[in-house]
Amino acid sequence: MSARAPIIFIVSGPSGSGKSTLVRRLLELPKMLLSISFTTRPPRPSERPGEWYNFVSEETFLQMVERGEFLEYARVFDRYLYGTPRFWLEEARRQGCDLVLEIDVQGAHQIKQRLPEAIGIFILPPSREELERRLRARGQDREEDIGRRLERAREEIARYREYDYVVVNDELERAGRRIQAIAEAARAAVGRNQECVQRILNSFGGNTDGRAQEAP
Repeated sequence: MSARAPIIFIVSGPSGSGKSTLVRRLLELPKMLLSISFTTRPPRPSERPGEWYNFVSEETFLQMVERGEFLEYARVFDRYLYGTPRFWLEEARRQGCDLVLEIDVQGAHQIKQRLPEAIGIFILPPSREELERRLRARGQDREEDIGRRLERAREEIARYREYDYVVVNDELERAGRRIQAIAEAARAAVGRNQECVQRILNSFGGNTDGRAQEAP
């Protein structure tokens, strides 16, 4: 039996929308694997290499691009490069897991072009005011960076139609249940369960005409 193709869940949203927290909720489900991106930006004090990102030089990153190691990559804010390694797609297939990509709208667009069956989930803040409050509360950005992030948020939100689902992160528990429900519904889709259904049908003697049918 061939390995089941993993479901690819793309999670995007403005900086400060809480997408990383909601990605953690997805990862609480069984058989979920996180794609760890590569980036040229320096790690923040709370970040450990290999946990959410692998941090490399721009030279190393561009060498990886030349070798075709990324499913997608993009330069963000005209500064740092971010990329999703192909490795994780093969690893998800090997482990029989579904794959979660936390990437921006540029990367999501590239993934959807190459893998149109991927499921896009866009995380929204409840309002501009609340997003600004969250950005200021985390204390990581200078004043000019906050303004730039808010403008980028407006541009990203305007592209919400490129996604399959939106989740408004106004209350964490509710948003967490919603994103998990999206994943569970995708896993229950008829198109992904034909082999299982046929096996059960065969245990009843096959199709209604009395003939057993092998699973495709």
